Amino acid sequence: MTWSTRQLAELAGTTLKTVRHYHRLGLLEEPERAPSGYKRYDVRHLVRLMGIRRLTDLGVPLSDIPTVAAADERSKEILRVLDAELAANIERQQHMRRQLAAILEDGASLDLPADFGAAAASLPRPQQDLLVAYSSVLTPTAMSVIRDQYAHPRDDIAEEFERLPADAPEDVRRRLAGHMAAEVRAKRADPSFITDLDAASRRNGALTRSVVTQALVAFYNEAQLGVLRHLHALLEQEEADGSVERDERDGKGEQDHSGDPHPHRVTPGATG
Repeated sequence: MTWSTRQLAELAGTTLKTVRHYHRLGLLEEPERAPSGYKRYDVRHLVRLMGIRRLTDLGVPLSDIPTVAAADERSKEILRVLDAELAANIERQQHMRRQLAAILEDGASLDLPADFGAAAASLPRPQQDLLVAYSSVLTPTAMSVIRDQYAHPRDDIAEEFERLPADAPEDVRRRLAGHMAAEVRAKRADPSFITDLDAASRRNGALTRSVVTQALVAFYNEAQLGVLRHLHALLEQEEADGSVERDERDGKGEQDHSGDPHPHRVTPGATG
C-alpha cells in the first residue's frame, strides 16, 4: 500500500507545503507516480521524512541535514557546535528568567540595569537614569561595585543629597561633601572601589568621560554638582597628602606632587 502526499505529511506530523519544500531542497526523494499522475509514497519515504523532522526538531539547519544524516566525523562536529549554541541559549534564557523574577517578585525596576534588584528600585528617578547611563560604559566589575553601594540602607546624608535644592548655600554643599568623603574613605578599604574612569571603563576613555559628564549634568542640579566637585577636591587633596607622606617615609620627599595623580575620577552617585 502507498500513500498520497497529504497522507505522508499527516503520518509524519507535518504539512503538504513542508514535504514539497523538502523535495525542492533534495532532502526527500521524489516517489514514483501512479498512472493517474499522483505520487505514491512508501514506508522508506516515511522513515526519511521522520528522520528529517527529528533533526529539524533538534535545531539542525536544513543545509546541514545531509551531512548529519551521513553520521561521519563532520556530522559529529556539527552536532557539537549545535549543542554549544543550545547551552548558550539556555544560559541566556535562565539569565532572562532571573531578571524577570527580580521584577515580578522583588519589585525591581524595568529601567534599571540587570542584577540591581529591589534595593535600587526605590531610588529617585534621576539616580536610576544615572545608573542606566553608567551601564553603557562601565565594566561589569565597576557596575557590581556601584550595585553593592545600593545593597545597604540609604543614610541621612544620601537622602539629604538627593533632596538638595539647586540654590542650596555653599556651606551646606561643603558639609555634605565632607560627610561623603568620609564614607568614600571607608569604602576605599576595598581596592575595587571605583575612583578612576579609565580603569572602570569598557569603552574608549573619551567616550566614557563624555557619557558620565553628560549624565551628571543632566540628572543632578547645580547644588548637587557643587557637592560632587567639593568631594573630588577633598579626595584629590587627601590622595596628594598621602602620596607626600609615603614618599617622605621612602626618602623621596623632594618629588614634585603638583600634578593631579588621578584626573579622571568618577563618583557613581550619592553614597548610600
